[in-house]
Amino acid sequence: MGTITMVLNDAPYGIEKAWNALRFANVLLVSGEKVNVFLLGDAVVAAKAGQETPKGYYNLGDMIKDILSKGCTVKACGTCIKARGIKAEELVEGARVGRMLELANWVKESDKVLTF
Repeated sequence: MGTITMVLNDAPYGIEKAWNALRFANVLLVSGEKVNVFLLGDAVVAAKAGQETPKGYYNLGDMIKDILSKGCTVKACGTCIKARGIKAEELVEGARVGRMLELANWVKESDKVLTF
């Protein structure tokens, strides 16, 4: 079992990078990998609780809750959430505010780092 860190940068909706990254994180977790997900820039919005997506459309907040329940660690950049007016208590349960130093440590300790 290895450790994989995934860094998401893009907005959660409008393009499918975040959706595909979270789908991939789920498969990695199910296959026994340890997965860290760090949200930067507009990707932090994916971890906002209370998203109301149209029927039939994927909900990234729900996807994050799902991977958290499988042991994934999810952190949203503190500077990035502040810039977007999101408070720590508005993140889905289990997601935490992270710092660049934590991301740097994840990168150093991981077997693989993927960016989306």
